[in-house]
Amino acid sequence: MEPAKTSYPKEKIRILFLENISDAAVKNFSKHGYVQVEKIARALSEEELLKEIRDVHILGIRSKTHISPKVFESARKLQAIGCFCIGVNQVDLSSATKHGVVVFNAPYSNTRSVAELVIGAAIMLIRRIPDKNRSAHEGLWIKDSKGSYELRGKTLGIIGYGNIGSQVSVLAEALGMKVVFYDVETKLPLGNAEDAKSLKDLLKKADVVTLHVPETPQTNNLINKNNLKFFKKNSILINYARGEVVDLDALRNAITEGDVGGAAIDVYPSEPEKNGDRFQSPLQNISNVILTPHIGGSTEEAQQNIGEDVSIKLFNYLEKGITNGSHTVPALSLPPQEGAHRILHIHNNVPGVLSEINTQLSKHNINILAQYLKTNDEIGYVVLDVDKKISGQAFQLLKGVKQTIKVRLLY
Repeated sequence: MEPAKTSYPKEKIRILFLENISDAAVKNFSKHGYVQVEKIARALSEEELLKEIRDVHILGIRSKTHISPKVFESARKLQAIGCFCIGVNQVDLSSATKHGVVVFNAPYSNTRSVAELVIGAAIMLIRRIPDKNRSAHEGLWIKDSKGSYELRGKTLGIIGYGNIGSQVSVLAEALGMKVVFYDVETKLPLGNAEDAKSLKDLLKKADVVTLHVPETPQTNNLINKNNLKFFKKNSILINYARGEVVDLDALRNAITEGDVGGAAIDVYPSEPEKNGDRFQSPLQNISNVILTPHIGGSTEEAQQNIGEDVSIKLFNYLEKGITNGSHTVPALSLPPQEGAHRILHIHNNVPGVLSEINTQLSKHNINILAQYLKTNDEIGYVVLDVDKKISGQAFQLLKGVKQTIKVRLLY
């Protein structure tokens, strides 16, 4: 059974999408009767967010909008945040957890787009196309095979063998490349890929090195002056992962000195806020370098997939209480319950809360038709399906339970 509507009138639920999120997300809510769906093409500053967020129930962002603890303090009605991108590091997850706000993202939806561009960049760089392209635009005809190679038979070194890294692995093998990978976690190789013994071992073997790691203290400047010494002569570096992973000054020196053959960089330690802003990088105006403006996942297909993926997660939480894919509230997948009203209860994870919930409901003869519980280190998430006739009373009782963070009568 699909619930007809939430207990809160749909026309009063405000949904705000920032940073030109795909229209697929807007349509997903509009077709289900939500009329207050606003889309803004740019990111908002903290000051702007503090004004906008007060009456917002669902917020959609990409990577440029930062959600600070101060924003959460002002977000009195906020139920969930959808990050329409791979990462969630732009959101203060600790504050989101503290306020019982569910945070979703789309970790897989742009995998193919990034993987294809990595392979494309590898082909362009190993053939030294950037230099030939520049010469042709300047009116110089340089038809020369020196320093140009095929990918077939070369070794691709993948650092980070997750969703994107493994997809790159499959595409590279299809082109006849040998693949080695390095990951801090044990990963099952796809095809004929081999697990390198160490980062140093991978760098010594690879003709092309591609990075697919998250931004953590451990990956900060992972490719630095010291590690660049282990690169094969004239090898290629591709970074479509995170800007802080590569020391760009050290890379520039390695390329200009002829130790590294070229690079493709899509992410940077500091990036402009909006289109048209001034961009500077140490890698500008040097040989065989491709610089792109953080567009690894920016294809029409990827943005539509992300829009659909995250908006469905937000919709399922808003109307059904499902939290699969959440980075804050514990993940629960819930079946519908006929003849009942559903109440969502988010609380601090301390002993005795569930006991108090059941005691209070039992004391008032409230029948629980179904109950679901999931906890993490900080909070607990309880979903109760109760008799329709007394759901209002149950809701008020649950609001009074100690350690309660948020309660919502779903339907």
